[in-house]
Amino acid sequence: MPEKKPVKSDYGADAITVLEGLDPVRRRPGMYIGSTSVAGLHHLIWEVVDNSIDEAMAGYADVVTVTMLKDGMVKVEDNGRGIPVEKHKITGLSALETVLTKLHAGGKFGGSGYKVSGGLHGVGVSVVNALSEYLRAEIHRDGHAWSQEYKRGIPQKKVTPIGVSQKTGTIITFKPDPAIFTETEFDWGKILDRLRQQSYLNKGIVMNVIDERADHSPKHYQFYFEGGIKSYIKALHRNQAVKNDTIFYCDKTMHDTRVEIALQYNDQYNETSLAFANNIHNPEGGTHLMGFKTALTRTLNSYARKHNLIKEKDENLTGEDVREGLTAVISVKIIDPQFEGQTKAKLGNAEVKTYVEQIFGETFNTFLEEHPKEAEAMMEKCLLSAQARLAARSARATILRKGALEGMTLPGKLADCSSRHPEECELYIVEGDSAGGSAKQGRNRKFQAILPLRGKILNVEKARLDKMLANNEIKNLVIALGTNIDDQLDLSKLRYHRVIIMTDADVDGAHIRTLLLTLFFRHFAQLITSGHVYIAQPPLYQIKKGVAVHYAYSDEEKVEIIKNLGGGIAEVVEQVGDDEEEGTEAEMKEAAEAKEKKSPKINIQRYKGLGEMNPEQLWETTMDPEKRIVKQVTVEDAALADKIFDMLMGDDVAPRKHFIQTHAKNVTNLDI
Repeated sequence: MPEKKPVKSDYGADAITVLEGLDPVRRRPGMYIGSTSVAGLHHLIWEVVDNSIDEAMAGYADVVTVTMLKDGMVKVEDNGRGIPVEKHKITGLSALETVLTKLHAGGKFGGSGYKVSGGLHGVGVSVVNALSEYLRAEIHRDGHAWSQEYKRGIPQKKVTPIGVSQKTGTIITFKPDPAIFTETEFDWGKILDRLRQQSYLNKGIVMNVIDERADHSPKHYQFYFEGGIKSYIKALHRNQAVKNDTIFYCDKTMHDTRVEIALQYNDQYNETSLAFANNIHNPEGGTHLMGFKTALTRTLNSYARKHNLIKEKDENLTGEDVREGLTAVISVKIIDPQFEGQTKAKLGNAEVKTYVEQIFGETFNTFLEEHPKEAEAMMEKCLLSAQARLAARSARATILRKGALEGMTLPGKLADCSSRHPEECELYIVEGDSAGGSAKQGRNRKFQAILPLRGKILNVEKARLDKMLANNEIKNLVIALGTNIDDQLDLSKLRYHRVIIMTDADVDGAHIRTLLLTLFFRHFAQLITSGHVYIAQPPLYQIKKGVAVHYAYSDEEKVEIIKNLGGGIAEVVEQVGDDEEEGTEAEMKEAAEAKEKKSPKINIQRYKGLGEMNPEQLWETTMDPEKRIVKQVTVEDAALADKIFDMLMGDDVAPRKHFIQTHAKNVTNLDI
C-alpha cells in the first residue's frame, strides 16, 4: 500500500474557493443530482465518497469506509487531511461551514486544492447537506476534533471542538430527506458494485463497506486491489477463456494527463470497453475512447503488415475486427475535464484523444514486439473476426437492400400500423401465432404494430454476425425496426419509438424474453440507452365475481382483490391452459365457509399464455396505454450487464448453474 503524503500546510481555509450559495438545491434537486428517484438517492453517497477519493488521488488518504446505519443514515469516513475548520476570509464562516452551505465551495476549484477530482459537477457535500434531513460533520486534524450538525442544510450550531485527536480525516453522517426523495431505501448491491469499481480505478486504496441495518451481525466487505484496473480486467474475465494470458497494461502521464489502460482478449464475440475520466464512468465514451480505438486499429494493422499476416493486396483490419472479444478499461485523470451532458456520459477534451493515442500506440506496439506469443493469439482472433465480417457482409447487404424498399419488403408476418410518425408508433414483439392473432385483433391499428416470432430466436451470445443475420426471425426484426445494427445502427430511422416485448408468463416466455434482451443489448444497444425498449406486464389472474371482472398482476394483488370483493369464495379454480387445479387449503376452507353463508361466487383463472385471452381482454390488460403496465429496459452499469448476459447466455455452464441454484428459491409462478 502506498504511503500517505505528509499533511501540507497549504490546505487551509484559503484553499477553499466559493462560487455561489446553496438556496436553489432544495427547490430544483434534479439539476444537481439528476433526479429524486433511487438514482439520485445513491448520488448522495457517491458525492461524499468522491470527496474522500479526491483526497486519496491527491495522496493524502488511503482508507475510505462507508457504513449503512440502522436508522436510514449513511456514514462516510476517510483518513485524509480533514476539511479545514478555521474562518474563511470571504464568507466569514468556518471553512467547514462554507464547504457545507455554499454551492461549488471546495478545494477542487482552486490551484492549492486538488489537481484532479471527480464528483457530479463538483457540487459535492453541500448538495448532500441541502438534501438531507440531518447531517453531521466530524473533522480530525491538527491534533484536535470538531463537529457540526445540520438539519435540511441549516446549521444547528457553530463548529464545536469535541476533544483531542491523534488521527486525521473527515466523517460525514447523513440521512436523506424523505420530503425530497421518492425512495429512501439504499440498494446494498448497487453500493457494493460502485465502491468495488472505485477500488479498481484507484489501486492501493482500502475501501470498507459495512451494512449495519439488519438485526443480525453486520455485513462487512473490504476491497483492495493492488493491481488496479488489471485486477478489473481479471474480474470481468472470470469464468471466461482468454486469448492472451498476459494482460496489457500502461500507466503514463503526458502534459499533466494521466493515461491508464488495461486490455485482454477473450474467445467471445462482444466488445467491452469501459471508459473513465477522473473515476467517473463515461458510458458514451468520448475523446479518450476515440484515441484508444484509433491507436488499437492502427497498431494491430501495422503489426500484421510488418509480420506478413495480411497480404499486400488484402484490405486492412477494421475497428470492428480488432475489437471482437476485447475487454478494455481506459482511465484518464485530467486537471480540467470537459463533459458533455449533466450526467458526464461523454468526455469532450480534444487534447485527450492525442495523449491517449500517442501513449497507448507506443506502449501497445512495444508490448506486441516483446510478447510474440500474446501478439500471435491476439492477431489470430482479429483475423478470424475479419473472415467472419467478410462472410457477414453479403448477409448484411441483403438486409439493407430489403429495408430500402419501404413497406414493400417488410416481413409478411408483420401487422404494421397506419401511422407514419415513429414517435407515436409501437411495435409489439409476441411469441407465436396464437398470441399474435389476439394481439392483431385487439390492438389499435393506428399506432400499434405486431410482429409474431416463430419459436425461440437464436442465442446471439454464442453466434457470429453472419450466422445471426441468416436467421429469419432476427432478419425480420431488423427489417421491421429499420435501424440496421451495431455500428451501422441509425436511430433516426427507427420506425417505432416503443418496442415492447410481450411474452407468456411461463418458463418458455421468460427464455424468449431473455433471448430478445440479449439481442437488443448486444446489437441494438442504442435502443436501450435511448429508452425505446419495454417489457409488457400481462396479468397473471382474472378474478370474476358476477359481472365484475378484475385482473391481478401478482399473487399479492390477487389476495388484495379477493379481500376487497368481500364475502367468501364458493369455488376457487386455478385454471392453467386446459388444466384445472384446486386452490390452496386455506382457499378451500374459505370456500366451504362461503358456501354455508351463500356468499357470491368468485372465480379465479390463472393465465399461462397470452393466447388464452380474447382480443378485448388483451387490449384492456396489456395493450391499452391508459391501463397497461410496461417496464422500460435500462442499463445503469454496462459492465455488470455484460457480465450477467455472458453468464446467463454464454458457453460456460458452471457460473450459470451456480446462479440458478442460488436464486431458485426466489422463483414464483413457475409453470413447467
